[in-house]
Amino acid sequence: MTTGVRRRMGVEERRQQLIGVALDLFSQRSPDDVSIDEIAAAAGISRPLVYHYFPGKLSLYEAALKRASEELAGRFVEPQEGPLGARLLRVMRRFFDFVDDHGPGFSALMRGGPAVGSTATNALIDSVRQAAYVQILSHLRVENPPARLELVVRSWISLAESTALIWLDGRRIPRGELEVQLVHDFAALAAVSAAQDDEMGTLLRGMLKDEPADGPFADLVTRLIALAS
Repeated sequence: MTTGVRRRMGVEERRQQLIGVALDLFSQRSPDDVSIDEIAAAAGISRPLVYHYFPGKLSLYEAALKRASEELAGRFVEPQEGPLGARLLRVMRRFFDFVDDHGPGFSALMRGGPAVGSTATNALIDSVRQAAYVQILSHLRVENPPARLELVVRSWISLAESTALIWLDGRRIPRGELEVQLVHDFAALAAVSAAQDDEMGTLLRGMLKDEPADGPFADLVTRLIALAS
C-alpha cells in the first residue's frame, strides 16, 4: 500500500490558491460575511498560515478583486468581425455570465465592499471601466474620440454596471432581455448624441451601415416605429 504525500506548494502557488479560494467564497456571499477561518478551511491550511501569505483579510480581498477585475475586463474583448450590434450583444452575454457567476463578488467590486474608498479598490474599478472603454472604441475604429462619443461610451459602461447591480437584487427581469436592452441603449445614446452633432451623425451612420435587418439595432428601430404608429 502506498501513502499519498501532499505536495508542498511554493510561495506564489500558495498565494494564487488562496486568492482563488477567496474569490470563490466572495462569489457566493458578501466578502463581509466570509471569515479568514473559512478561507483557511477551504484551502486546507491553518489560519496562521493564511496570515503568513497575506497580512490580513483586506489584502487578500484586494488580491481577489484584482483577479476578478482582470477577468471582467477580459469579457469585453471581442473579435472585430461582423456587425457591431451582434458584437455588443456577445459582449453583454459574457458580461452577464460573469455577473451571474460572481454576484456578491461583482457587487463588492463595483460598490467597494470591505475596502470601500480605498485607493487600490478604486484603481481596480477604474481599470475595468477603462478596459471596456478602450475595447468599445476599438470596435468603432476610433482612436481619438470626440467629446460627445466619449460621453456616450462612458455613460453606457456606467449604465451596464448599474443595470447589472439592480438585476442582482431579485433578478426580476430575464437577463437575456437586459442584454438586448443594453445593446439598444448604446444605439439610443449614440442616436441622441448624433441628433445634436454632425460628427456623431457620421459615426452613427458608419455604425449602422452594415447592420442586418435581423440585428439588434434594426430590432430597436422596428420597435420604435411600432410605438410611434
